[in-house]
Amino acid sequence: MASPKSECLYCQHLPVLDELMIKIADLEVSQLFLFKEQSHPGRCNVVYKDHGVEFHELSEEQRNAFMRDVAKVGNAIQKAFNPDKINYGAFADTLSHLHMHIVPKYKGGYNFGGVIEMNPKKTYLTDEQYNETISKIKANL
Repeated sequence: MASPKSECLYCQHLPVLDELMIKIADLEVSQLFLFKEQSHPGRCNVVYKDHGVEFHELSEEQRNAFMRDVAKVGNAIQKAFNPDKINYGAFADTLSHLHMHIVPKYKGGYNFGGVIEMNPKKTYLTDEQYNETISKIKANL
């Protein structure tokens, strides 16, 4: 069952959003957030600007624009952090807002070769480290 816009963490900028993520930038049709939990250094979330339920419900133009944003972020993450692989995931069983997880993976690093955990709650950074991470991403957007 779709969650209404009035209950959407992204649309309503609910307090849990600030607990989980830091906004980095506005993109063509999306917003870019850095996950505070950084078991995968550089992990981000590309969030479509409008409340939407399913990827296939977007027009071709909207889908292409969203995927340009996703590709732009993937490219920035690759340049900024040089991961061995980037995983992309659109997971949203209970949240009806289109978003794409951008998860850099590193050989020998956390969960390489496995499925990502949404929030392993293992690695958090200092404010200075978050700012440095965000600066690296922004410099490559």
